[in-house]
Amino acid sequence: MTEHFDFVVIGSGPAGEKAAAKAAYFGKSVAIVERSPLPGGAAVSNAGIPTKTLRETALYLTGFRRRDVYGVRLELMPDATVERLRCRTDEVIRTMTESVQRNIERHGIELIHGHARLGPGRQVIVSNNGSDHVLRAERILIATGSRPFHPPGIPFDDPDVYDSERIIKTDQPLRSTLVVGGGPVGCEYASIFAALGVEVWLVDRAERLLPFADSEMSHLLAESFKGVGIHVVLNAGGASIERDGQGLRADLLNGGPIRPQQVLMAAGRVGNTEDLGLESVGVKVDERRRIVVDDEFRTTAEGIYAAGDVIGAPSLASVSMEQGRVAACYAFDIPFRDTLDPLAPFGVYSIPELAMVGLTEEAATAQNIDYEVGRGWFSRNTRANIAGATEGLVKLVFRRDSRELLGVHILGDLAAELIPHGQSALHQGATIEHFIHSTYNVPTLSEAYKYAAYDGLQRAEGKVIR
Repeated sequence: MTEHFDFVVIGSGPAGEKAAAKAAYFGKSVAIVERSPLPGGAAVSNAGIPTKTLRETALYLTGFRRRDVYGVRLELMPDATVERLRCRTDEVIRTMTESVQRNIERHGIELIHGHARLGPGRQVIVSNNGSDHVLRAERILIATGSRPFHPPGIPFDDPDVYDSERIIKTDQPLRSTLVVGGGPVGCEYASIFAALGVEVWLVDRAERLLPFADSEMSHLLAESFKGVGIHVVLNAGGASIERDGQGLRADLLNGGPIRPQQVLMAAGRVGNTEDLGLESVGVKVDERRRIVVDDEFRTTAEGIYAAGDVIGAPSLASVSMEQGRVAACYAFDIPFRDTLDPLAPFGVYSIPELAMVGLTEEAATAQNIDYEVGRGWFSRNTRANIAGATEGLVKLVFRRDSRELLGVHILGDLAAELIPHGQSALHQGATIEHFIHSTYNVPTLSEAYKYAAYDGLQRAEGKVIR
């Protein structure tokens, strides 16, 4: 028997769920095919939300943010630490999975479990427990997400060598850990482990952490990590991991050996495109197996769209959601949304957080823009001093002549919550005077925007006050 739908979405992660909901809201019959027992994708089950939950739980259990303020340091037994981390993470995963489930039900979407592969004539064949269920659709969206990249030669069969999905599920006590990869995932986990009192090495082959970020912020983050005892090793080249008679051994092309008790490989993610039958229906992928799409998220096969991590960067849940919504609107000519936000913010939930939107100093230089910067340091901010969260700053990048705002970069507590202030100003085409003329509650962290703008204005006028 073949079931007919207007829209079949493969994958129930951020892109798939929001695309399905948008189409259903506008009256389309929609089915989601999900191979996992529960909906939500990696963002809910083993990536974004669980990692951020670990972060908040670690901060709460250890009082990490307030140690210097109150002189209190909580010591937890390793077994108890893991138990509490797992308990809280499982609770949040359960809550958010139920939220996704309710959203699917509320929109009247049919959720079908099984492994999907594409067939001719816009068919989706769903295999489950040895039987096939055939769906036929007017339009199909592939939103199968991504998984951790496994570099060749790394012994992932070793019980103490983890990727970012398996580490979430471990019930082993946290011990000295080598984190390979200085991107968002590596920085987040390295700082979480350090907050829990674990000895951490953070290793990357690049010259600095988070190469996409403003270089000043990247260097300040590295210094912050070093300040809490993380061994940051950059320009390290490749890492070889093996187990010998003394345990795990990591050799770097430019250093080592390192003798951690655990290794976490955080060297990026790859799209889930295997066994979907893409080639058989003419869906092209690039050299990294990412699905090729145009500006309207159409693949090279008629009637088939793709969105989210499976099409590559930026691989942010927030952007994936919007990609899904826009793709659904294009698929059915829904006059609701036809463009993505060109100034989407980026947040890294390390300790401290790093967030950014717009141009970095390096990007402004590459575009031959005569720019200046303004800095508002949290060390001079009343709320930050009250809270004991004085690390970091708000940094504004702007045109020297017109004062037009070009980019905002924040390092510090709640950076991801603060960045929308800057994003809104960028959307308005505002100058840095926007922040000077704005009134902020006192005390607030957001007040640092005003003083960053004052600093920038003084610099642009050659009146820098030291």
